[in-house]
Amino acid sequence: MASLSGVSASFSCVKLESLIYKPSSRASHSQTELFSNSARNRRRNVERGFSVRCDARFDKDEKTDSKASRIIALEQLKTTAFDRYTKEKSSIVVIGLSVHTAPVEMREKLAIPEAGWPWAIGELCGLNHIEEAAVLSTCNRIEIYVVALSRNRGIKEVKDWMAKTSGIPVSELQQHLFLLYDDHATKHLFEVAAGLDSLVLGEGQILAQVRQVVKISREVVGYGKNISGLFDRAITVGKRVRTETNIAAGAVSVSSAAVELALMKLPESSLSSARMLVIGAGKMGKLVIKHLVAKGCRKMVVVNRSEDRVTAIREKLKDVEIIYKPFSEILSCTAESDVVFTSTASETPLFLKEHVESFPLASPEIGGVRLFIDISVPRNVGSCVSGLSNAQVYNVDDLKEVVEANKEDRHRKAIEAQLIITEESKQFGARRESQKTVPTIMKLRACAEAIRISELEKCLSKLGGVPNKTRVAVDGLSRGIVNKLLHGPMQHLKWDGSESNDSRTLSETLENMHALNRMFNLETEISVLEQKIRAKFEQNQK
Repeated sequence: MASLSGVSASFSCVKLESLIYKPSSRASHSQTELFSNSARNRRRNVERGFSVRCDARFDKDEKTDSKASRIIALEQLKTTAFDRYTKEKSSIVVIGLSVHTAPVEMREKLAIPEAGWPWAIGELCGLNHIEEAAVLSTCNRIEIYVVALSRNRGIKEVKDWMAKTSGIPVSELQQHLFLLYDDHATKHLFEVAAGLDSLVLGEGQILAQVRQVVKISREVVGYGKNISGLFDRAITVGKRVRTETNIAAGAVSVSSAAVELALMKLPESSLSSARMLVIGAGKMGKLVIKHLVAKGCRKMVVVNRSEDRVTAIREKLKDVEIIYKPFSEILSCTAESDVVFTSTASETPLFLKEHVESFPLASPEIGGVRLFIDISVPRNVGSCVSGLSNAQVYNVDDLKEVVEANKEDRHRKAIEAQLIITEESKQFGARRESQKTVPTIMKLRACAEAIRISELEKCLSKLGGVPNKTRVAVDGLSRGIVNKLLHGPMQHLKWDGSESNDSRTLSETLENMHALNRMFNLETEISVLEQKIRAKFEQNQK
C-alpha cells in the first residue's frame, strides 16, 4: 500500500503532460539516451500533429522545469502499479463452476442461498478491483459475474474470495473453475438463460432463476448498469430462443428428470405400489409432485415446514391424495416410504448414516432398498449414507443418465438456438463498445467549455466595464460558436446501433473516438479507469 500511496502522490503533483519528454537543442546526449527506441516511437505518436491542452490551469512556466527531472518522473511512472493498471481495460467477467466442471461435493460448498445474494454482491464490490457484481447460484451451478476494473487483479480477488467463503483452497478450486470475459461471458449467460448450458437442455427453470437474480439484486448497491443490462438482455434472449426454436418442447426439468430416474431404478411391477415421499414443497418439490402425478402416482406424502404450500398444491391436484406431514415427522415418514425425493434449502444434511441405518427395510416389491433422489444443493442426504446396504442414493449429478435420451433432436434445436445467441451476443457487445465514447463526449465538451470560459474572461477583462446586456450577448455568442464547432465531432461519436450502408459502423465510431482523444489529449479511458481504481483503494483504506 505504501507504493500505491506514492503513486497517488505522483499523480496528484505531476501533470501527465509535463512528463512527456520534448526534445530541444539544450537537451544533453546523456539525457536523450535514457529513452529506448520504443519510448521514442511512443513520444513521436503523442507529439505528432497539433495537440490542444485542455487544462485551464496549465502554466507555461512548467516549460522551464528541468528535463532531467521530467525524464526521471516518466521512468518512475512506467514502473508504477498505476501505469500497469492503465494498460488494462475494465471487463465483464464470469467465474464459476457447474455440473459440467465440478462434482456436487464441491458445488454445495460454494452454493449461496438467494437470501445471501445481496450480501455476496456487497462483499464482491468491496474488493479493490470489482465495480459491479451478480451471483447466480442453483443446484447445477454457482457463477459470479463482475465488472473488473483490472481484469487480472479482479479475477484473482474473486478466486480468493470464493476460496475464503467455501474453505476450498484456490489450487483445488482452479481445477474446476471456468473463466470467461467480455463477449464470451455475454454469450455464456445467454446460453444459460436459453437452457443450452443446462444438464437438461432447454429446461425452463433456469430462466426463472435468472429472473430471480434480477428481482433480488435490483435494489442492491453494486448491481450496476453493466451487469443489470447483461442480465436483462439474457432474459430477453432466453425467451426469444424458446419462442423461435421450440427448444422447450418435450424438454425435461431437473425435477422431471429426478422422477424419470426413480422410475428407471424401480422394478416395473412396483411402479403403482411404491410409497412416495416428497420432502420440500418449494419450486422443485412442487414440480416433482406434478411429474409424479403425470406418471400415474395417485398417493404421496409431502413433508414441509408449513402446510400452506401443500394445501395450495392439493387444491390444484384434487384427484390425488396428498398427505401433509410437518418437518418434525420427517424421520418417521421416511421409515414408512420406499422412494424419497428431497429438495429443501437446508444447508446441513437432513439424513445421516445413523438415521438411515435405523430405518426398516423398504418394501419387498422394490427389493428392500430405499431410494433417495436428492436434487438439493447443498445435498440433503449426507455422503455417508451412500455406503449403506439398505439405501441407494442419487443426486443431481446422476441425472445425466436420463438426459442422454433424445440427444439428436436436442442437438438440432441447440444449433438453431446458437444462431440466435451469436446474433444477440454480437449486438450486446457492440452496444457496450459504443458506450466507450461517452467519456470522450463529456471530456471534449468540458475541454471546450474550459477554453470558452477562459477566453471569455480574458476578453471581458480587456473590455473593462461591460454592461450586463453586452456580457450576456458575448457569452451567448461564445456558447453558440462552441456548440456549432462541437456538433460535427459529437455526431461522429454516436452510433445508432445499425450497420447499414448509410450509417457509421461501430468501428468507424470508435476510430473517431481514438482520433479525438489523440488530437485533444483527452486520454479518457486511462483517466476514467484510474479514477475508479483510486476511489476503490481510498474507500477500502478508510
